[in-house]
Amino acid sequence: MRRAIFPGSFDPLTLGHYDIITRGLSLFDELIIAIGKNADKKYMFTLEERVRFISEAFKHEPKIKVKTYTGLTVDYCRKIDANFILRGLRNPADFEFEKAIAHTNRKLSEIETVFLLTSSGKSYISSSIVRDVIRNGGDYSVLVPETVKVN
Repeated sequence: MRRAIFPGSFDPLTLGHYDIITRGLSLFDELIIAIGKNADKKYMFTLEERVRFISEAFKHEPKIKVKTYTGLTVDYCRKIDANFILRGLRNPADFEFEKAIAHTNRKLSEIETVFLLTSSGKSYISSSIVRDVIRNGGDYSVLVPETVKVN
């Protein structure tokens, strides 16, 4: 079985994430959206909200599971027997950052990282931009799946 994880904080899930997840489905038998928990990070959305946003967005897709984890991503991969890490790339800066992480993960384990380029119409979207739009009362609905709701 080709099991992959797509790790991130997903604070919140964006259309860019959605694009990578949807396109990644054809590559793997199972795709686990792995929401990392970092006690040092301040999130806009609770962990429960982030799980709900993703679970609802993909509720009709049996190949997707939504899980949370702490610690190193490669340790979590070993724990759940995932052989691949899926990552999205928006721009050259993302590539340089993700390349260093992929090399480190490969050094620590036998887990391969698979990169997908975000579709051109979504490459400008990031969670930090979405959070800024939300904080300033803008229309964030054009940047996220409809399951993402601000209370």
